[in-house]
Amino acid sequence: MPFKDFTQGKVVKIWDGITGPLYHSDKITFGYFTLEENTDLPVHSHIHEQWTHLLEGELFFDINGDRATMKPGMMAYIPPNTPHSGKAVTRCQVIDVFIPVREDFVAKEKATPDDNVLK
Repeated sequence: MPFKDFTQGKVVKIWDGITGPLYHSDKITFGYFTLEENTDLPVHSHIHEQWTHLLEGELFFDINGDRATMKPGMMAYIPPNTPHSGKAVTRCQVIDVFIPVREDFVAKEKATPDDNVLK
């Protein structure tokens, strides 16, 4: 099916304070995430290329020493294996795209009960 509806998606807990529905193709993972206010994103890296688009809120990001407080409409690009961290200054809504597929997120999604959906 070529159309997906995030308002009907299963809510997956990615980390404490970060939740939302996910969709996967053969090559990417696409997440529509809510970050609760003051949620810390500890320094981490992964093999995936990542694009983060901030839809709502204010999000501080540190990508390998490059720092910015993002406002709605801004995007961040994180190359593979690049240390990054952040903090949700306010409650945020983001779209995250990962290339290749985040198999760890696929596993989290499979472990989430089917009745855990957006209301």
